[in-house]
Amino acid sequence: MNSDMSLVLGLLLVLLAMPSAISAFSSARSMRGTVTLLAVGGAMIAWAVYSSPMGYKAEDVPDVVLRVIAGFIR
Repeated sequence: MNSDMSLVLGLLLVLLAMPSAISAFSSARSMRGTVTLLAVGGAMIAWAVYSSPMGYKAEDVPDVVLRVIAGFIR
């Protein structure tokens, strides 16, 4: 798995944690799933940032996402 793929999957996991957090908070349930998603997603993002030779800037993220999606389509 290259760093671009790891960054995109990590961002997806972090985004999926948000509805889970809202649902768990509103129904007074445990947030174990949310914390797990955030931890795994954050670790993937951190690994991608540190393993990339040039690093990532905020303005690079949309290009990286589109590059990974284009790789799946081809």
